[in-house]
Amino acid sequence: MTHSWHDVSPGHRMPLEFCAVIEIPTGCSLKYELDKPTGLLRMDRILYSAVHYPANYGFIPQTLAEDDDPLDVLVLCQEPVYPLCLIEARVVGLMTMVDSGKLDHKIIAVAVNDPEYSSYREAVDLPSHRRNMLRRFFQDYKQLEGKTVEVDEMQPAEEAVPVIEQALQRYSEQRRRGFYQKAPV
Repeated sequence: MTHSWHDVSPGHRMPLEFCAVIEIPTGCSLKYELDKPTGLLRMDRILYSAVHYPANYGFIPQTLAEDDDPLDVLVLCQEPVYPLCLIEARVVGLMTMVDSGKLDHKIIAVAVNDPEYSSYREAVDLPSHRRNMLRRFFQDYKQLEGKTVEVDEMQPAEEAVPVIEQALQRYSEQRRRGFYQKAPV
């Protein structure tokens, strides 16, 4: 069985364009998490706040972020994308937050094959209301859990490049050391 984190290629045009694995469709209030041993999704929780994901949310395969999870990505697109679907995406920005005391980068991307979003190259070119919704979601989504999240202003695509490259390198180093083994199916 293919493992969504380890066996899916992030693509050949990294770091600006990549294949993303979607975990949560836009408009959803369920929080799915990658089950690291199997590569499947596990329902983690229903969001406590009266909010829903403002973009398709997932990760870039074969990356390891500073929070020991695959690197998060929000992919803007006209339609909700089913969980575990692959989508070709282009980075347009970076949103960095501190969640439970840990640095947590969110790559902001657009679906390459969506005619409504494919022309965007930078987050600043997105409608300001869309940018505000993305940021506000992460400021609010854990509030009723009694947790605070600090969210920085959105940064340009060029700021995301080293974050993606470091996550690819971090994953490669861990894989070489044999830390990632598939669970028996």
